[in-house]
Amino acid sequence: MRLALPEAPLLLGTILLVHLPSLHTLLISFGKFYPVAAFALGLFLALRYQRARLLFCLLVLALAAWGPLAAKLDGRPMVFAAAGLLIPLNLLVLALLPDRGFFTVSGWRKWGVIVGEALLVATLAKTGPSAGDAVFRASLLAPGIVDFIGLPAPAILAFVLAFAMLAVLTIREPDGPGRGALWGLVACAIALTMGKPGVAATVAFSSAAVVFSVAVIETSYHQVYHDALTGLPGRRALDEALLRLGDQYVVAMVDVDHFKKFNDTFGHDVGDEVLRMVAARLATVERGGKAYRYGGEEFSILFSGVTAAQATPALEAVRAAVADSEFTVRKRLRPRKKPNPLPVRERSRHSPITVSIGVAGPGGRNKTPDQVLQAADRALYQAKEQGRNRVVGA
Repeated sequence: MRLALPEAPLLLGTILLVHLPSLHTLLISFGKFYPVAAFALGLFLALRYQRARLLFCLLVLALAAWGPLAAKLDGRPMVFAAAGLLIPLNLLVLALLPDRGFFTVSGWRKWGVIVGEALLVATLAKTGPSAGDAVFRASLLAPGIVDFIGLPAPAILAFVLAFAMLAVLTIREPDGPGRGALWGLVACAIALTMGKPGVAATVAFSSAAVVFSVAVIETSYHQVYHDALTGLPGRRALDEALLRLGDQYVVAMVDVDHFKKFNDTFGHDVGDEVLRMVAARLATVERGGKAYRYGGEEFSILFSGVTAAQATPALEAVRAAVADSEFTVRKRLRPRKKPNPLPVRERSRHSPITVSIGVAGPGGRNKTPDQVLQAADRALYQAKEQGRNRVVGA
């Protein structure tokens, strides 16, 4: 659901607006201000947050939205067909390439490619639309498929390729650039299946611009409130969550045992893998608990509406899950083909990973969330003094 909000409702509203005859009057009124507002918002975010990818996506969408309107009447269909082929390819490439600024060497190349494409299509529209149609409306698929979808065959193939690659990119990195490009591509498909330029297509392209702006906002939010290494909510998210707690809650502090020694022995890269593994186990905590990266090798878990006695079994379960996980430390330099049997010096080493947990709830001298967190931290150190790999209550 997180991958579908707020993009899916926005695009559903766009589909209803451009296709329902009963909303035609609203569409005309909406089309007078929505495109300007959508592109202005995107331009502001691109400049404010230095997001060159967003700026180039807006440029592609603006050329698609208003380019056919500037062409000669007999060239408009060809320009619209060209947009169907070039939009998905451009958005795919922009999602795959790193965001390296507006006027860097990489940025100037992107400017040149996009503007060059626009000039080429404009030249074809002016001098020989029929020649352009031969390329952008080539008969590469069965006529029934083209008629059903409502796009030329080259555009259909380009959209299928872009959709497939962006879907894979989004699955691998849900908060990466692939997500915005994928939903933006859906909005572009809505615009292009209108079959001709006009207010309906322009509104749909404007929704694509909004989708890309939303992607920048979502990415910025994730960078601020989530830990990049583990994917868990970070310290800022924890501080705000503590302010929203009710009267009954539990705070647990979690620390990876002997982590400094482990880091010094095996290196920081392996230490990072340990933190990711521990975070993945803590994220599965039951009883409504939510895990946070506190800092370093420390984590926090918040429970709302439960007592410490009710939360302790869930914490024991995740402690045991970490201890039962088989973490394998592998040598960095290994041959591609393992000899059989593998020499002892090349074998992987299994290293036990455990965590200590301190638990506290409000009561007595612990009245505020900060005081409860400090009490949980003291209980954590008691757990370490008692031998580690255990849960201790305040």
